[in-house]
Amino acid sequence: MKLLITGAGGFISSHLTELLIKEGYDVKAFVRYNSKNNWGWLESSFVKNDIEVITGDIRDFDCVSNALKDCEAVFHLAALIGIPYSYISPKAYIETNITGTYNVLQASKELGLKQVLVTSTSETYGTAQYVPIDENHPMVGQSPYSATKIAADQLAISYYRSFNLPVKIVRPFNTYGPRQSARAIIPTVISQLLSGKEKLSLGNLTPTRDLTYVKDTCKGFLEIFKSEKLFGEITNIGMGQEINVGELVKKISSFMSLKVKIEEDTMRVRPENSEVERLLCNNNKLITNTNWKPDYDLDKGINETIEWLKNHIDLYKPDIYNV
Repeated sequence: MKLLITGAGGFISSHLTELLIKEGYDVKAFVRYNSKNNWGWLESSFVKNDIEVITGDIRDFDCVSNALKDCEAVFHLAALIGIPYSYISPKAYIETNITGTYNVLQASKELGLKQVLVTSTSETYGTAQYVPIDENHPMVGQSPYSATKIAADQLAISYYRSFNLPVKIVRPFNTYGPRQSARAIIPTVISQLLSGKEKLSLGNLTPTRDLTYVKDTCKGFLEIFKSEKLFGEITNIGMGQEINVGELVKKISSFMSLKVKIEEDTMRVRPENSEVERLLCNNNKLITNTNWKPDYDLDKGINETIEWLKNHIDLYKPDIYNV
């Protein structure tokens, strides 16, 4: 089966591309056009020579439609994901996350694809109104980013209901691991510690997150894809465990045998009403309907991430906070 992965040069998507190649699928990788013809994390991937790379813009319908020709399914991961930047440029998120998803849905409808997996996010739930959070939890747009992802999800479900497009919504909780942007809490802590900082610049320490290692998240994508069920539905991917940011920092520094002090960086603190205070996944739907079982607990995943960052710290700029 030939598959298209949008945003294939990114964090989760590059790992997913590798997994699908290992599983024997024929993969086309859609990456954002740039003058250097850089394929993101796929540049150094062991599957670089086993994939067909297409450069383009997810906001361009013709480009997306052309990329989808001769494909039977699509994993749509292309998106703007940084929450802080969504406060600065909400329109960019509307154009990429909503219009981009429309382009994938409409082109898939016209071309008769057999499966369309749309990537959501636990941020669509907002702060937990009850825990653990199942797929029936209300959606609350607490940031422009989460609002655009809610809109994209609902648009996808409308295509299932209106046109019988075989859509599945994949909703990962917080994913971490090698290749993640330093905007995220785990790589920002590790990279600052590796650079020799004695004081960590961080934002709010009290929110809790449900953290899944990237390879387990990708296994979730594949299992949802392989399921004969879950069409027209949302499926969470998460561990069903939570930890607050402060305790997470202590755990990481302990693994690195370092003692650290924390100073608040106001640039990293979300507006009060925009902060998602608690996320804890109910993964019963995923476990009941698929063969998904995680291989990594938090300790194992963090240690693998530390080791990877030690070997790739030159790719990060710990002294600069980029929203």
